[in-house]
Amino acid sequence: MPISVKSIGAAAAKWAARAGVAVNDYTNGVANSQADQAQLAANAEPQWASAVQNAAANHTFSKGLARSGTAGWKAGVASKGAQRYAPGVNAAQPKYTNRFGPFLNVIAGLDLGQRFPRGDPRNQQRSVIVQTALNKARVQGG
Repeated sequence: MPISVKSIGAAAAKWAARAGVAVNDYTNGVANSQADQAQLAANAEPQWASAVQNAAANHTFSKGLARSGTAGWKAGVASKGAQRYAPGVNAAQPKYTNRFGPFLNVIAGLDLGQRFPRGDPRNQQRSVIVQTALNKARVQGG
């Protein structure tokens, strides 16, 4: 005997209605959690690596892209991304300052030496100085 299920339209409508008002459950669940989320996630790194390798082997990434397509990407930006962009950027400003500030300080402390005329290959060394300093800061946890 087949299992009786709701139509996808009814299931999707119920999901959207219930999930749409669950923001307090979501935020309270996180706020009241005693779990060390970062440590639990770090401990799961082998499973993550295995899942990524499996997804690559099965071409899951490209299949997902093909399923949504460029039209899906554009529709998502138009219907969700556009109105979420500015609030997301504003909310991220302190994190941006915290994470990018040290690298900006590295750049500000560099002496790039003499600048030569545009197109002069000696100018490439100036880029190497920046690249080396930024990579060193990144590796050291900048």
